[in-house]
Amino acid sequence: MFYSIKQSSRLWTFLVFAIFACLAALPAHAHVGSPDVYAEGNAGPYKLFVTVRPPLVIPGVAEIEVRADAAPSASGIEITPIPLTGEASKHPPVADVMKQSAQDKQFFTGTLWIMAPGSWQVRFLVHGSQGDGVLSIPLPATARGTLGMQTNLGIILAVLGAFLILGIVGIVGAAVQDAQLAPGTEASKAARMRAAVAMGVAFVIIAGMVVFGYIWWNNDAQQYSANVYKPLNMRAKLTADHRLKLNLADPGWLKARRLDDFVLDHNHLMHLYMIREPNLDVVFHLHPDQIAPGEFEMPLPSVLAGQYRLYADVVHANGFPETLVASLTLPAINGVPLTGDNSAGTVPPIALSSSSACVAPTGKPRFQFPDGYSMMWDNPEPQPAKTPELYQFSLFAPDGKPASDTGLYMDMLGHAAFVKTDGTVFAHVHPSGTVAMAALMMAEAQNQSPKQQQSKPGMDTSGMNMQGMDMSGIEHSGHQPNVVGFPYGFPTPGQYRIFVQMKHGQTVETAAFDACAKPAKVQ
Repeated sequence: MFYSIKQSSRLWTFLVFAIFACLAALPAHAHVGSPDVYAEGNAGPYKLFVTVRPPLVIPGVAEIEVRADAAPSASGIEITPIPLTGEASKHPPVADVMKQSAQDKQFFTGTLWIMAPGSWQVRFLVHGSQGDGVLSIPLPATARGTLGMQTNLGIILAVLGAFLILGIVGIVGAAVQDAQLAPGTEASKAARMRAAVAMGVAFVIIAGMVVFGYIWWNNDAQQYSANVYKPLNMRAKLTADHRLKLNLADPGWLKARRLDDFVLDHNHLMHLYMIREPNLDVVFHLHPDQIAPGEFEMPLPSVLAGQYRLYADVVHANGFPETLVASLTLPAINGVPLTGDNSAGTVPPIALSSSSACVAPTGKPRFQFPDGYSMMWDNPEPQPAKTPELYQFSLFAPDGKPASDTGLYMDMLGHAAFVKTDGTVFAHVHPSGTVAMAALMMAEAQNQSPKQQQSKPGMDTSGMNMQGMDMSGIEHSGHQPNVVGFPYGFPTPGQYRIFVQMKHGQTVETAAFDACAKPAKVQ
C-alpha cells in the first residue's frame, strides 16, 4: 500500500506542476510590441516627462515614473486612475501619492491598480512653488498575456504538496489503526487492514480534489485567456486599378468594440505607415478613407515593387487606440501624385548587423535631402531598452543654418515611427509622446475649461476635430522651431530604424536614422 501511495504522489506532483505551467504572453497592444506609454506635457507651470508601464494582466498594477523640470520645481505629485470616458470618469477615486526620490527631488515613482480593460487615463496633480497643476495621460489597458509561475518555484511547491498529501494520508491511517489502542499494544491484522483501506479512500478523495482543482483552474485560465487583448484583424488587397483596400474584422475581444466608431485624429480616421521590408528603405505615410464600417480605401501613389508591412493607427470613440498590421506584395506602380497630408520617402537600405553590441555613431548623424535641406539626430547615444529618452532632431536649410521656414505637419512639429528591423516593434510617436492625440485631448478636456486649454509648443489642435473643444484663438501659422523631440523608450534590445518627418514650406521631408537598444538595466 505504501508503494501505491508513493506512485500516486508522483502523479499528484505532476498535476501540480502542470497547473502552474507557464503560459506565453501575447505581443499585442495599441502600438505593436511597444506597450509602455511615454509622454511629455505641462501640468500648469510644471513640465513633466511621464512613463507609464501598464500591467501585463488585468486587474494589475501599472508602474509610473515622472521626471519634472527643475524650474519651477515640483514638491509632490498625486496620481489617480480614471476611465477616459463615461460616467465613471466624473467620479475619480482617492489619489495615491507618488514617492519622491531622496537623491533626485524632481524624480517621482508610483503604482496604480487598473481594475478593468479599456481606455483609462492617469491624472497627475502636481504641487509646487507656483501652486497646483493638472495633467492627464491616456492609458490603453489590456490583458496582454498571463503570468506564469517560475519553474523552480513550481517544482518546490509540487514537492511540498507531495509531502502534504502523504502526511494527510498517513494521519488518516494512524487515526484508524492506532488511535484507540492502549499504550504498548500492537495493532491487529484487522486494524492494519482497516487502516490501509482508510488510507486508500483518503488518497482517492484527495486525488479527486486535486483533479477537480486542476479542471477548475484550467477552465478559469481558458476564460481569462479569452479576455487577452486581440487586435482588429486587417486584410490588405490591391485592386486592378491600383487602389489599396483594407478590410477590418473583429476577432472577438470586448463586446463593446465596434468598427464604425473611429474618431478623427489629425483630421484623419486612419494613419497608415507602409514600409518596404526587409531593407526598410521605402516608407509611406498615408491616410485611406473609410467607405463603409470596417472598410478603408485609397488610390496608391507611385510605389517601388516589393514586400510591404502595413501599420494602421485608428482611435475608437472611447479613446482606445489600436495599431493594425498586414502585409502586401506590390508590383511597381505608376500611381497618383501625393496630395494633402500623404507623404513618402526613399532612404538607404538599413545595414543589418549580426552583432548584438550597440555602437554609437561617430558624431551626430545627418540625413541629406535632395533639395539641399538636411536633418540631424542631436542625441544618438545608444540607450538601454525600456529607458525613457527624448529623441531630438533638427532641420537645417541648404546653407547649413537652422531652417527658418519650418511648419506644422498634420498639426505637429514632427512625426516619428520607431520600427524594429525584425518587424516586432512599431510605434508612431508625436512630440507629446506615444499617446493618441484624440485620446489626449479627451483627457485634457476634463481638466480645463475650453478657454484654458493650451497647445504644447509645436502642436496645432485645429485639426483634431474633437467635439466640445473650443480651439479658437490658437496660433496656427508663423515661424516654428527647427528642433523636435519625441519621448520614447525602446521596448526590447536590438536594431531599430527611426523615420522622422518634418515640414518646411509645402515640403514634407522624411529622414531615416538607425539606432540600437542595449539590454535593459538590471534593477
